[in-house]
Amino acid sequence: MSAVTSSPRPATIDCTRYARGLYIGGRWLPGADIAVVNPSTEEVLARVANASVADATAAVDAAAAAAAGWRDTPARQRAEILRRCFVLMTERHEEIATLISLENGKSLVDARGEVTYAAEFFRWYGEEAVRVGGEFRTAPSGSNRILVDYEPIGVSVLITPWNFPAAMATRKIAPALAAGCTVVLKPASETPLTAYALAEIYAEAGVPDGVVNVITTSTPGPVTNAMLSDPRVRKLSFTGSTGIGRVLLAEAAKTVLSCSMELGGNAPFIVFDDADLEAALDGAMIAKMRNAGEACTAANRFYVQDGIYDRFAAGLSARMAALKVGAGSDPQTACGPMITRKAVDKIEALVADATTRGARILQGGVRPGGKGFFYPPTVLADLPRDANLAYEEIFGPVAALYRFSTEDDAIAAANDTEYGLAAYIYTQDLKRGLSVASRVEAGMIALNRGLLSDPAAPFGGVKQSGLGREGGIHGILEFMEAKYIAADF
Repeated sequence: MSAVTSSPRPATIDCTRYARGLYIGGRWLPGADIAVVNPSTEEVLARVANASVADATAAVDAAAAAAAGWRDTPARQRAEILRRCFVLMTERHEEIATLISLENGKSLVDARGEVTYAAEFFRWYGEEAVRVGGEFRTAPSGSNRILVDYEPIGVSVLITPWNFPAAMATRKIAPALAAGCTVVLKPASETPLTAYALAEIYAEAGVPDGVVNVITTSTPGPVTNAMLSDPRVRKLSFTGSTGIGRVLLAEAAKTVLSCSMELGGNAPFIVFDDADLEAALDGAMIAKMRNAGEACTAANRFYVQDGIYDRFAAGLSARMAALKVGAGSDPQTACGPMITRKAVDKIEALVADATTRGARILQGGVRPGGKGFFYPPTVLADLPRDANLAYEEIFGPVAALYRFSTEDDAIAAANDTEYGLAAYIYTQDLKRGLSVASRVEAGMIALNRGLLSDPAAPFGGVKQSGLGREGGIHGILEFMEAKYIAADF
């Protein structure tokens, strides 16, 4: 069984220096009402400001005041500023990774990977800022010319989750700024320090005052609703749970607000008999244990064909057992804590439900005592299809294994969910792999690999996993409006 371990020299940093207050209009407005807790130790790292409805309105005021100037800033100039954001973030790579590890709990390895990924959005959208095109053609009737221009959509409210505090922010801010939009970012109150650390980078890189504003709050409902009801706000980009997404969509409908939604997932991981076993196990560990399973793209439901099932189960259990569990800032840690005690309670309840229904625990499954919000890497075998794990996003280090016999059976099981964000397929038959990929209901498919996120690729899901796409050329278009001009000449 995995054990909680510690290192004599964990990474550390003074977190209080990032708790300077709300960042509105290029100024820091002090406050210290929200405790930011280290999930590895349950100690308070710092206290950040708590935005009121009035503060939210002030943030929209600042974004609206800066909108015209930023919109008219040449694309090349915006691109150079984004490039400087990339350079500065890269230079402070270890500092930001340590901060993420402390406030989020993720292992340093994962935190470093996140910083690299997050910074890349600035480089990618710095390049895309100068490549937004338009259209010019003749109407089919020949009566006029069709001109299509792309304009910034306007002031945008960005709401990000706690599990990737750097990447979820840059994945929204970079395309918004590249498009010419100003923004108000509301990061999760569990992990706000990273967002404030990045705000310092924006200012140093030359982002004008008011173009990016950052607020934290303990009353997200009223604060968010105040911004969404403001007629100057024209875009909402949200990453989080499907439940909260539904609530926000209902609120946004009142002002017919453009919405991008990256919501929950419950990704299937399908392994066929002809798969390369070691490659499948490598991919499984990446797809399942990235960020200790606290990822919307995490593989949760492992559908393994009869002929390879036992070997895959044994191999996955051995690899999960070898992971060292400990504080995220400990360089030896492979699996850090969950974000809160409530998160651990949910995982424990889902595992208990599965075992009550007949699932077998091959590895882990026992919550450790002591400080910190830990849960061990766990493998459950032979889950019944009616277990809650089959339908609920676990958001933790638990792999649930199901047997299947035929391709149709695997596809039917994979699609039996309200979610459709990501899916993973392992087979050495490329024709079958592509055929299955076309039939699985997901916005993103990883074929014979365990990692699919890429700033240059469209990220998003189908069904109740979201609306719109982030990343790639699609990401910048989410922050633009197409304007059609019918012209005679």
